[in-house]
Amino acid sequence: MTITAETSSIPGFVAELARAANEVDRLTAGEIESLLLRAMITVRDLREQAGIPGSGTEDDAIVRLDIVAKGVVTFSQANISATLREAADIVRTLWIIIDSGTVVTLKPSR
Repeated sequence: MTITAETSSIPGFVAELARAANEVDRLTAGEIESLLLRAMITVRDLREQAGIPGSGTEDDAIVRLDIVAKGVVTFSQANISATLREAADIVRTLWIIIDSGTVVTLKPSR
């Protein structure tokens, strides 16, 4: 596993996302967008380390996070809160996978 300054702060970032999800009304649109962009980068990097490709479709978590980040002012606080919780869950799950030493290897279908 590759440990970097960024990955060693993953648990702290998960906590930051969870706090933000509970305090959406106290955050500016810019702060929410910034958190979601950081989450997208973190998810992408952790996926890469674990060998998990993104799909690039609307079912891909990164695409969903990007949609909310770009249109944060158009979404309800409940929707933003749910998106921040989802981001925290994805980052936490990927961190657990990487921390366990699991690497995903995809085989081409026949």
